[in-house]
Amino acid sequence: MENSYVQTRVKDGIGWIKFYHEKSNSFPTEQLNLLIERIGELGEDEAVKVIVLESEGDKVFCAGASFDELLTIEDLTTGERFFSGFARVLMAMRDCPKFIIGKVTGRVVGGGVGLVAGCDYAIAHKDASVRLSELSIGIGPFVIEPAISRKIGVQSFSEMTLNPKDWKSAEWCLEHGLYNRVMESVDEVDSTVLEFASQLSVYSAEAMRDLKGIFWENAANWDEIMPRRAAMSGRLVLSDFTKETLQKFKNK
Repeated sequence: MENSYVQTRVKDGIGWIKFYHEKSNSFPTEQLNLLIERIGELGEDEAVKVIVLESEGDKVFCAGASFDELLTIEDLTTGERFFSGFARVLMAMRDCPKFIIGKVTGRVVGGGVGLVAGCDYAIAHKDASVRLSELSIGIGPFVIEPAISRKIGVQSFSEMTLNPKDWKSAEWCLEHGLYNRVMESVDEVDSTVLEFASQLSVYSAEAMRDLKGIFWENAANWDEIMPRRAAMSGRLVLSDFTKETLQKFKNK
């Protein structure tokens, strides 16, 4: 298996995006850029009616930002550029004219929670617990906050953020709106995602596009908000606290 990839395939009106990285499906900048490209390509493909976003394996859906790359950041400009990667992914998901279904198998951390929140519908395995760990390393989930709060509200977002070492269960995510369905087995996740995507694939593409526009109306200001949020993270990642904490994680 390659060390990382973002692959796409199209079958029966469904566009599938699968990503993988050898370090718990984390995202360095290059991987984020590939994901943005793939979302754009399937969004423009007339053969695609609906998109499924999935990752390789069933242990970790996505571990968020690449710690290795975070440790290489030495100036504010580089920091802002790195964190704007997740911002651009979320805006690509917002702007994509097709509904995006998240197929969530495995735990979800940090920026990965933002990816799930950026999906229009999420179907998860019962073990797909989530955590926002950013505060514990001296930063915050600034860039992904608009997407998460849009789904679960500021109160639930603050509950996750202020408890960065606590895992929230899949049932908690279902109750608070991050997940739409939770299944008992990975096989059930697979079959449910395929069934739901197949149902959507026969509906009017124009109607679904217009509905998606309505669903995302409150995200119109992200183009203004996201650069400021990336700057916040880019500044904090340069702190001694964050550098030392990241190094400890890497040395474990």
